[in-house]
Amino acid sequence: MIAEDAIRVLDHGFVRLDDAMATDLSVVNAARVSFARRKEEMEEADEGLIRFLMRDRHGTPFEHNSFRFHIRAPIFVAREWFRHRVGSFNEFSMRYAKATDDFYVPELEDVRSQVGKPGAYSFEPVDDELAEKTREEFREVYQHAFETYERLVEAGVARELARSVMPVGAYTEFFWTVNARALMNFVSLRAAETAQREIRRYADAVEQFFAAKMPVTHAAFVAAERVAP
Repeated sequence: MIAEDAIRVLDHGFVRLDDAMATDLSVVNAARVSFARRKEEMEEADEGLIRFLMRDRHGTPFEHNSFRFHIRAPIFVAREWFRHRVGSFNEFSMRYAKATDDFYVPELEDVRSQVGKPGAYSFEPVDDELAEKTREEFREVYQHAFETYERLVEAGVARELARSVMPVGAYTEFFWTVNARALMNFVSLRAAETAQREIRRYADAVEQFFAAKMPVTHAAFVAAERVAP
């Protein structure tokens, strides 16, 4: 069941903002504490201050806030996500709970070829016949893997060992708590054209929540060519 307030991503995934302590005013007050000043409401001058902080890369005032996300994504996406270390993660454990039988199968238009050298790949669509064949191969592998997993568990093999047969296309869930500065760094890298297509979809969803909670900061981020301060 996907919550109504979640943004659906890929075939079985979502991003949901579980909670947030994040406002543009938090940035303003973090910066103005240097002068023993504090605001109760945003003013036009404060918007200019945020743009200045972003443009000149005074980054620490953007750290005094918090977003807590609940995310469901394929394991291979999560492993890329966890490389962003300025944040806290707690993930679903196949050691303690039964593995999911939801697996990522790309849409026809998302099956692609990889051309070029490492760091300079281009990705081109394949013909419909190959795309559909690829999707069939994915489904067959997933079905065999999950049936093997279930058979091992039913035979008495510990879940912590049986999980080893699960492909990285299986879905996992995790909580991610992050401040706005680290979130902007994530978005700048993972929503970029050079990022893998699947994680870009998640980064786009994360950015929607960020823009809703901190619209002035988000606008300054975009104006600064999407470079984190």
